[in-house]
Amino acid sequence: MTGASRWERCAWFLAWFTVIFNLLEGAVSIGFGVGDDSVALWGFGFDSLIEVASAVVVMARLRQGFKATGTESERRAVLTIGTLFVLLVVVIQVGAILQLGSHHHPPTTLPGLVIASVSLAFMFFLWRAKTRVAGALDSAALKSDAACSLACIHLSLVLFVGSLCFMLSPRLWWLDGTAAILLSLLILKEGLEGIRAARSPDFTGGCGCGHD
Repeated sequence: MTGASRWERCAWFLAWFTVIFNLLEGAVSIGFGVGDDSVALWGFGFDSLIEVASAVVVMARLRQGFKATGTESERRAVLTIGTLFVLLVVVIQVGAILQLGSHHHPPTTLPGLVIASVSLAFMFFLWRAKTRVAGALDSAALKSDAACSLACIHLSLVLFVGSLCFMLSPRLWWLDGTAAILLSLLILKEGLEGIRAARSPDFTGGCGCGHD
């Protein structure tokens, strides 16, 4: 087995793992978020679905192979992932503003605490592995996908802290909506960085993170 094919196999495994894990995480998060009227939780769930979409984009790139120069394919993949991030931000911001305006809050944030803990347990491994594969294959699309996992780590930390604070002091009803806004700002940063990089005339399709 050649080095390239070995790394491509790793990329396929990570993409499938991302799809399966995030479909489960997204379904549970959205279910609890809608049931408990937690904008932060269902926003986190929709971010999981964005990660699924990102992994699907990576799969499409992997089917094309990395032997030939694929600058335009890489550019489209990175633009797609960045655009998905921005669309998610709009949904979360609207929901959070409506929640804060109505002074509504979820009855409990225990589901958010548990889901964030499980996510943190897996996402750090996934991010490190994806970053290494992106460097080995010199792929901007794979690097953007790794950025999705890093964003999920940040989102999980925000969700964890927000959920814990609300459990300790229910008077902090505004934390759920505020956490949702913080989540969306982190997502927006990743999305805009990807779009800006893909639109740059200097974009080469490489990730700029070196080779192993």
